[in-house]
Parts: sequence; C-alpha cells; structure tokens
Amino acid sequence: QVQLVESGGGSVQPGGSLKLSCAASGFVFRTYSMKWVRQAPGKGVEWVSSINPYSTTRSYAASVKGRFTISRDNAKNTLYLQMNSLKPDDTAVYYCENEDGRRGQGTQVTVSS
Repeated sequence: QVQLVESGGGSVQPGGSLKLSCAASGFVFRTYSMKWVRQAPGKGVEWVSSINPYSTTRSYAASVKGRFTISRDNAKNTLYLQMNSLKPDDTAVYYCENEDGRRGQGTQVTVSS
C-alpha cells in the first residue's frame, strides 16, 4: 500500500533552517510528481512546493520562494524540502503528497523565539 513518511520537523528560532524528508513506498515514486503542503493551526491546507518526476520543473508558493528548496532522490524514493530563513508564519504541520492526493502523517515545524 502507499506509504509516505515525513520526518525532520522540529522547533527552531526565526532565521533557522530545517530539512524535511519524505520516504515513499507502495507506488512508482520516480514516475510521480510530488508536492509539499502545510497546514497551520486553525487554517486550511496551503500548497508549498511541487517537483516533477525528473526534477526539471520546480515551483514554489510566493510565501516561500527564495527560502525553500524542493528536491528528490528517485534512487532512494525520497522527497526533500530544505527550509532556510524560517519565519514564525512557517509554523505548520508539513505533509508530502503524491499526485494521487495521498499524504503522510505530517511533521510539525515550529518557528518561535
């Protein structure tokens, strides 16, 4: 069955960095576009970034562009999100999602001084 397992979240101060990982299994990862989405407390789900199967196309929400970098390793069936210059507004549960809409359990990111 499809499994997406996010990791790498935590608590950091503003300006800090985190790198999220998403281990995928149960589908042919290398053929799927993937995305990161997030949900802040009391808010709806927000798209963060997407990447196509060959990493030739990457896109970002305006709120994270220039600070976050999405990447993938198809040999390891793993999706990544490098997050730099973190802000309190980045506080949310981050989920990876495949193009079928399947998500993992999420990983909490908290940015606070």
